[in-house]
Amino acid sequence: MDALLDLFERREIRAAAVAIGSILVAFVAELVIRVTLGGLARRTASDLDDRAAAALRRPVFLSVIFIGLGWSADLVGMPARPLSITHSVLETLAVLIWSAAAFSVGTAVLETLSRRSTESSIVQPRTLPVFEILIRLLVIGAAVYFTFLAWDIDVTAWLASAGIIGIAVGFAAKDTLANFFAGIFIIADAPYKVGDWIVLDGDLRGRVIKIGVRSTRLLTSDDIEITVPNSVIGASKIVNEVGGPTIKQRIRVKVQCAYGVDIDQVRGVLVRCADGDPDVAHEPAPQVHLREFGDSGLNLELRVWIEDPARRDPVIDRLNSRIYKAFAASQIEIPFPKRDIYIKEQARPE
Repeated sequence: MDALLDLFERREIRAAAVAIGSILVAFVAELVIRVTLGGLARRTASDLDDRAAAALRRPVFLSVIFIGLGWSADLVGMPARPLSITHSVLETLAVLIWSAAAFSVGTAVLETLSRRSTESSIVQPRTLPVFEILIRLLVIGAAVYFTFLAWDIDVTAWLASAGIIGIAVGFAAKDTLANFFAGIFIIADAPYKVGDWIVLDGDLRGRVIKIGVRSTRLLTSDDIEITVPNSVIGASKIVNEVGGPTIKQRIRVKVQCAYGVDIDQVRGVLVRCADGDPDVAHEPAPQVHLREFGDSGLNLELRVWIEDPARRDPVIDRLNSRIYKAFAASQIEIPFPKRDIYIKEQARPE
């Protein structure tokens, strides 16, 4: 017994015993969290507590070990400088581990709130990326701050330097910052969402496949992916083709017929061409409007509604083909410009 007590009087043995004991305590703590918190989490319908318990297990386990290792370093009697470095390294690792856990828990909370959101809720699926960015910035800022404290770095001086560096970076990366803030405004204002068909400045048309902080990706009807900077979208006129109370979209097909035809017959032929298309909606019903008296004939417009905006081009193609065949079968003339040229005969000089 005396020999065992004498053995524990040695600093190396006590340090090793503390390190081994911390590992055992860490396993016990993880087991307690798994049994207690995990059991309570399984009794609830939400997966938030399950994800929180899973995110806390590893940080608690490693933090207990880090505490034991720091205590062991004190017992060994290391010199002041190596001992300080050892504590700083352990504290930095703990900060990183707990930062990752905090981000996981925060993301889980935001996703749960977005799933349960209502029209008046602040956190909604469309605003979720904004809050995720804010959480990421807060976690990174806190991690950097506590890391500086772990290494005994004067935070005040670094904050002053960061302000000067931030001004320089702001001027150098003004386009990137413009895209970043425009992306936040787009996500918060939600002029469109993923899956919508939009038209930018009456020129570029495509389906939104991704809304990022820097840019928005569109997939055109030609299956070409186009990446548009958010600052460009923020300064453009956006037409959301499915942004109204219904996703139906109206298509206008212009056609011309010769003067002297039976206008009622033309209307009936155009309506029958639209009724036979599977993509054309029955409600609202197809409509035919006489727009104007043209130079060569009557200018009419067939208006139909389609359920899927992605089918716009194929529907226009089919309608034009059917109208052409139907006009030919009904002997309805499609006029083309005609010009009469008069040549004035001049007397030849003698």
